[in-house]
Amino acid sequence: MVILDLSHNNLSGMLPHCLGNFSEDLSVLNLRRNQFHGIIPQIFLNGNSIRTLDFNSNQLEGLVPRSLIMCRELEVLDLGNNKINDTFPHWLGALPKLHVLVLRSNQFHGQIGFSKIKSPFMSLRIIDLAHNDFEGDLPEMYLRSLKATMNIDEGKMTTEYMGGAYYQDSSMVTIKGLEMKFEKILNTFTTVDLSSNKFQGEIPECIGNLNSLRGLNLSHNDLREHIPLSFRNLKMLELLDLSSNKLSGFIPQGKQFDTFENDSYYKNTGLCGFPLSKRCTTDEIPYPSQEIEAKFESGFDWKITLMGYGCGLVIGLSLGCLIFVSGKPEWLVWIIDKNIHKKIVRNKRSTRG
Repeated sequence: MVILDLSHNNLSGMLPHCLGNFSEDLSVLNLRRNQFHGIIPQIFLNGNSIRTLDFNSNQLEGLVPRSLIMCRELEVLDLGNNKINDTFPHWLGALPKLHVLVLRSNQFHGQIGFSKIKSPFMSLRIIDLAHNDFEGDLPEMYLRSLKATMNIDEGKMTTEYMGGAYYQDSSMVTIKGLEMKFEKILNTFTTVDLSSNKFQGEIPECIGNLNSLRGLNLSHNDLREHIPLSFRNLKMLELLDLSSNKLSGFIPQGKQFDTFENDSYYKNTGLCGFPLSKRCTTDEIPYPSQEIEAKFESGFDWKITLMGYGCGLVIGLSLGCLIFVSGKPEWLVWIIDKNIHKKIVRNKRSTRG
């Protein structure tokens, strides 16, 4: 048996403990939308060929089995909409082929923190941690490692659906309160959903590196400060939801940001600028223009340059006022006459030569 799909039934009871003893040929186990309860079997044997595990929408509880690390071929793990009570399973970051991780609507809790794995979740394209009790800062280390959401060249890729010839994986994506079901998942589709948790602090600049991201949902948290300017690098972004936070300041302009509407920023009273009706005041200085960024992207700091212009202006005005008040200051006249005299002497010498 290669595929076992018992989804969308009214099956109930506890999962058998031998469930993890997959045959070497079993690739897909789909138990979505049933009435199974109890814990997920904790023993998954080494050497299995399981590619998809979908336990979404049951009543499963307990911990995420640590033995899932034995599933080296695992590409899709969907544990969403259960009663699992655990901390973030950081050890899953060692699975080399994991593309989809869905933990939404459970009882996961605590800070996500750091991983001992050097580059965790490098193949991950869809991560959904929404509607849990995660807290602390957004997981910057993990966000930096999402290499599969960076620099995707679709022109050089063979566009195909995730899964095999006889079975395609599906996924649910929630944006702005609406659930959208993808019956098939394109291998170019990428999304990050960390909404409806207790994350706080600033949004990491590194999210701007995920330039092949299609969807980003950070709504309903306690995020503060400004929207990073690096977000303008998200040229492929189609779905954005930053609503119901405590963000403030200027909304980045240009490229994809000109396509998002007010509801992407709803209930962030400190935000200003297009597309919101609230205009930015003089205290809410917008980011430097793209022209300025292009001139100084070699590492030169535009702020230092503007400070130099400011200092030069002040010195120039001060000298002008001094000359206006005192007529012709002798020290200034002496310096100018001396320079003129030097130039005359140099010109005479060059003429004689």
